[in-house]
Amino acid sequence: MKKTFYSELAWIAGALFLALGTAMMERADFGMSTVVAPAYLLYLKLSQSLPFFSFGMAEYTLQAILLVILGLILRKFRRSYLFSFITALIYGLVLDLMMKPLALVPAESMAVRLFLYIAGMIICAIGVAFYFKTYISPAAYELVVKEIAREGSHDIGKVKIIYDLTSCLIAVILSFLFFGFGHFEGVKAGTFIVAVLNGPLISKCSDILDRLFEFKDRFRLRKYFEEM
Repeated sequence: MKKTFYSELAWIAGALFLALGTAMMERADFGMSTVVAPAYLLYLKLSQSLPFFSFGMAEYTLQAILLVILGLILRKFRRSYLFSFITALIYGLVLDLMMKPLALVPAESMAVRLFLYIAGMIICAIGVAFYFKTYISPAAYELVVKEIAREGSHDIGKVKIIYDLTSCLIAVILSFLFFGFGHFEGVKAGTFIVAVLNGPLISKCSDILDRLFEFKDRFRLRKYFEEM
């Protein structure tokens, strides 16, 4: 029999897994995902002059900017945008916590880096799969794709592809602007591997979760979030 897993806990699990996986991939230094890369480059640049500026801060700052831009484009502000920022804030805070112990892991050897990268990619996919099991507003990256597709009656898969490509292009431009043409940061070979494998990995992880658990709501809040 399947074990019950509350959808509200799935929201928390999503943040924990996604933060851990992102921190592991950052430590591996093979390149971040296309979605995370712009925030990572912002962190690398600003932390040089502002030591207190963390990767997590870069994440929820950039996501807050994305939500403002989304509101301006659609000319409206939904309450779900606020909860999306709360999701991003929690994820960013957990990400900073995860990065501290991982910074102590010796990652000079290729074997260790490969392990961190592969494990991080899988753990990130599990985190996103958990987010799919909750009704609570996702982080800005996912919400922007969802809102643009809904408002414009576009195919969400195509919108996601365009968003990922745009994010990758922005990351490449930021890398050039911040660190010059001869030195790539954030966007590396691992970035493009994630771009290819991420979708199938998330789908597979989602199927496994469905086989293991029955996701139910603990609180009667789903309708409230759906009407935001």
